[in-house]
Amino acid sequence: MKKASLDPADTKSYRPISDLLVLSKMLERLITHPLVEHLNLWRLLPDFQSVYRAHHSTETAVLHVLSDILDALDHGDFAVLTLLDLSAAFDTVDHTTLLRRLQITYGITDTALVWSASYLHERKLSVWYRGSCSTTSSLLCGVPQGSVLGPILFLLYTADLLGLIDTFTRTIHRFTDAVLLMKSLLFSSAFQPVSPKHRNG
Repeated sequence: MKKASLDPADTKSYRPISDLLVLSKMLERLITHPLVEHLNLWRLLPDFQSVYRAHHSTETAVLHVLSDILDALDHGDFAVLTLLDLSAAFDTVDHTTLLRRLQITYGITDTALVWSASYLHERKLSVWYRGSCSTTSSLLCGVPQGSVLGPILFLLYTADLLGLIDTFTRTIHRFTDAVLLMKSLLFSSAFQPVSPKHRNG
């Protein structure tokens, strides 16, 4: 279940996990290593991304945000922190858009791009719940949750969105589909004195 407080009888309370073959995950690990090396070599990952980068983890992400909050408070500002956990985010990835981004933005071409297309296309889905199995249907979008490549493909798919958000916030940090946003507000601008004339309308 996604959270212990959710209704166990509601199917929406459960997080779908792909039941992938061990051989499939081993192959994905072989692909992930050179892909991450390529991204780090050419500095293609956002600076505020804390996964798939050396010396970056959930701990460093929390320390970074905490440092910015304390820095804002030291300057007499208020700090507003927003935590986003994107619901069913992996299911929203459009395959055509992802492949185009891999080619144009990240320089993945030729055999690597063809392999990526074959990895995404013609996947089948069925749901097993309490002894019953649904009919099989084709996956037209999304990356497999529970896979090795799924999280990094989602990061590459949404990287530009983080750059857009960064223009409106003081601090942004991200770990896969969890995003931390912080905005500092000057004390003087947040609490401007209001004259009696304006107060009475």
